[in-house]
Amino acid sequence: MKIKKKIVLIGMMGSGKSTIGALLSKKMNMNFIDLDTKIETIEKQTVSQIFKLKGEKYFRAIEVETVLSLLNSKEKDLVLSLGGGSFLDEKIRKYVKNFSSSFWLNWRPSTIIKRIRKSSKRPLIQGLNDQKIKKMILDRNRYYAKSDFKIDCDNHKKNEIVDKIVSILK
Repeated sequence: MKIKKKIVLIGMMGSGKSTIGALLSKKMNMNFIDLDTKIETIEKQTVSQIFKLKGEKYFRAIEVETVLSLLNSKEKDLVLSLGGGSFLDEKIRKYVKNFSSSFWLNWRPSTIIKRIRKSSKRPLIQGLNDQKIKKMILDRNRYYAKSDFKIDCDNHKKNEIVDKIVSILK
């Protein structure tokens, strides 16, 4: 199956964008790029190191530049998983709307909290309690809701989520 538009996965950190993106790209015979991994390759540092050494503002600027470059590229067969905060940026949202089909991988806050709670790779939640993380999730959901499609993922296996996306694209 060939799709003219790029596919962009959005959602909270820990929502499975990278995992689902890799599976989806295989199933659709498309290239896959995880935005955070791409930025780590460009910067030769982990996202956590970039946040710590250069700050969130620097990271967000690189994020915008990288997303716009990928979505402006001639490559049509692309599945792109954004970072959890990427879609909050108005410029990124505009480009995603214009150049791709976007899918929000939505989970209950309790599921996300369970998945990310102990991760040291997530600089924005370091030192936050569950209530503050839940507030972050709910605040971000307002932006994620602007995606083209919402996929409710709780109680679904990875392949079922991939199949849902494929069926929407057909």
